[in-house]
Amino acid sequence: MRNEQEMMDLIINMAKEDERIRAVYMNGSRTNPNVPKDMFQDYDVVYVVTETAPFIKDKTWIHAFGDLIMMQEPDKSDFGKGIDFDFARSYGFLMLFTDGNRIDLRIQTKEVMFEEYEKDKLTLPLMDKDNLLPAIPYPTDIDYHVKKPSKSEYDSYTNNFWWCLQNVAKGIWRDELPYAKLMFEYTTRDSLDKMVTWWIGIQEDFQVSPGKLGKYFKEYLPESYWKMYKETYSNSDYKNIWESIFVTCELFRILSKDVAEHFNFTYPIEDDRNMTKYLKHVRDLPSDKGAIK
Repeated sequence: MRNEQEMMDLIINMAKEDERIRAVYMNGSRTNPNVPKDMFQDYDVVYVVTETAPFIKDKTWIHAFGDLIMMQEPDKSDFGKGIDFDFARSYGFLMLFTDGNRIDLRIQTKEVMFEEYEKDKLTLPLMDKDNLLPAIPYPTDIDYHVKKPSKSEYDSYTNNFWWCLQNVAKGIWRDELPYAKLMFEYTTRDSLDKMVTWWIGIQEDFQVSPGKLGKYFKEYLPESYWKMYKETYSNSDYKNIWESIFVTCELFRILSKDVAEHFNFTYPIEDDRNMTKYLKHVRDLPSDKGAIK
């Protein structure tokens, strides 16, 4: 597998040799000093080009990066959404190579670069033939640090957590496994993860990032909480799903009360009690029961 230096040399030298490429910069995890390096990190690179069309029309230039396993062009893959991208301004290539390296390369015009360049504080300039790139500070992940919740945010997430569990419960009772699982992951887990990030923020004085999709939760949660968090993931067995639901409720309850105490918010204890009672009732309800009571 080509190492980081080899890949960076390849990315920069290719740009130097192609007159159509006027500047190069990088963002993402490889520019973040707080992220441990590993072989699966992408190279998130932007080429500032004179025009995008030649790169899109003839893609043979990509072969210089190595042998591909697969490539995705996300801007043309709208999955039926009818999104109209302006390929003349910007275009992306996601490339996975046979040695395991991955480059997420975006080509963009100078005009787009001036719009986008300073938005991400994890941006690192690599090459600039025409002195186009504005001066920026050294990369920092401060924009990704946990943000303190407002009272309305806290109230919204705690309310949504307890309310949406009734959808999960009825999905299980109806034997609608896909519905039950997706309702849990898209609503319940979203609220749980938000509370986890706020709790971590409190412990770390809101100076850290828990990572995309909570990938660093394990690093910041105490072992006992991490054990509970792992148990919020269930298989397809309804008994196991119910067990994970009540573990989720317990973990959410613990973290939410801590967050409420820290910010002088009010935890919705009545919603908690009422919905917990309701969930236990539905769990024990026979599948042929015609009414809740």
